[in-house]
Amino acid sequence: MSSLTYRSAPELSPFEGKRSLDSDAIARLEAADRTHLWKPFTQMAGYVEETPIVMREGRGNWLLDVRGRAFLDGVSSLWVNLHGHAHPTIMGRIAQQLQTLDHSTLLGPTNVAAVELAEQLIGLAPTGKLTRVFYSDSGSTSVEIAVKMAYQYFAQHRDEAERGRDTFVCLSNAYHGDTIGSVSVGGIDLFHSLYEPLLFHTVKATAPDPFHTAFGQDVAAHEAECLDQMRTLFESRPGHIAALVMEPLMQGAGGMIRHTADYLRSAAAIAREHGALVILDEVATGFGRSGTMFACEPTGVEPDLLCMAKGITGGVLPLAATLASEQIYEGFLGDHSEYRTFFHGHSYTGNPLACAAALGSLQVFEEERTLERLQVRIAQLGDRLSVLAEHPHVGDIRRLGVMTGIELVKNKRTGEPFDPTLLAGRRVVEAALEHGVLIRPLGDVVVLMPPLSITEDELDLLTGVVGRCIDDVTRKLR
Repeated sequence: MSSLTYRSAPELSPFEGKRSLDSDAIARLEAADRTHLWKPFTQMAGYVEETPIVMREGRGNWLLDVRGRAFLDGVSSLWVNLHGHAHPTIMGRIAQQLQTLDHSTLLGPTNVAAVELAEQLIGLAPTGKLTRVFYSDSGSTSVEIAVKMAYQYFAQHRDEAERGRDTFVCLSNAYHGDTIGSVSVGGIDLFHSLYEPLLFHTVKATAPDPFHTAFGQDVAAHEAECLDQMRTLFESRPGHIAALVMEPLMQGAGGMIRHTADYLRSAAAIAREHGALVILDEVATGFGRSGTMFACEPTGVEPDLLCMAKGITGGVLPLAATLASEQIYEGFLGDHSEYRTFFHGHSYTGNPLACAAALGSLQVFEEERTLERLQVRIAQLGDRLSVLAEHPHVGDIRRLGVMTGIELVKNKRTGEPFDPTLLAGRRVVEAALEHGVLIRPLGDVVVLMPPLSITEDELDLLTGVVGRCIDDVTRKLR
């Protein structure tokens, strides 16, 4: 493999002169972490044997831990950070909001920040079809809301013939969050199979996955087979499918699995032909990750419900939104005695501080021309990944904008995976930490998800360290 050159983390870190906390403070924090925290998606039996990385400060695209170590935030703090940590515009918006209103319920009254953000989100939406904003606080809840809206829309439809639409078509490899409703429309057995008795029934369509299920085959032919199967699912349930639920162009947590714009357009068309709604989950792909504000934007697909979260506040505060068409909104209107209200809500729905952060993030997009500047970084990333693709143990690189999955394999020629017990992906991630780069794997897929604000030198560091660590780790596993 050709070498990737880069400057080291200490050379690029903004934390020069920052020291570690005193040893007693470090010991107390690490002991409390092991004793009291139960961490998500973490096997705690192994975690408590490790030395925790306790972050204490964020600046730009970097994080600093209590031991004084700086890390490039190569996964945007789980895909949420867009403009770097502690961006002054976003911090300023939050500080200003704190001086006026910290929180006020949306169950009855409204608030300035929530109204202004809703107006801007509708203006940014990839289609004029979306006119209404329903707030919540996570990607999972944004999808749960969309599913409940679609179900209730048909359950109380004015046309009695439409009231039988109570089934959802979703995709294999899908991940839409961890609440019961969002798990029901998910498709990752590792995460979801245990909860099967708690879930409502859905119909799974086989998602395109050229590397794993059609290795060496023509991608277009493989997608056509998947579409034929989806079409059969719809045809076998006339009048019963309420909606198709899917992540546009990239299934993130499923392993960064790509499909084409043609597949997305065809899948949406099948749903439309059979009277079903289209729900697009842009929680991971939205707000610039794909290179456009929303991944569905350049495809021409117009969803009836659009789910967003993660980057909506620039990665600063929890917030989510489900955007709905006017048609769906009007399906909930009626006299009080009809009980057509959408009976769903959260205590912190439309929290002014979170909405202010989101307004600050959108301000940064405009003032710093984020999407325009990002195209240079996307091209640079593609160039660096083309070098990584030559590695004998890199079987596949899947990318959408800056969303990247690097699949490690034992045999590049056949696609044979490493023995999963070897934890190849995890070992690469652990090695990268030693070089000041924070990333996270999905099995043996090494995920890169840098902030949109990443610089040329920082992106070289990210890809260079990952390439070096893949080389070092796989050499030992041969």
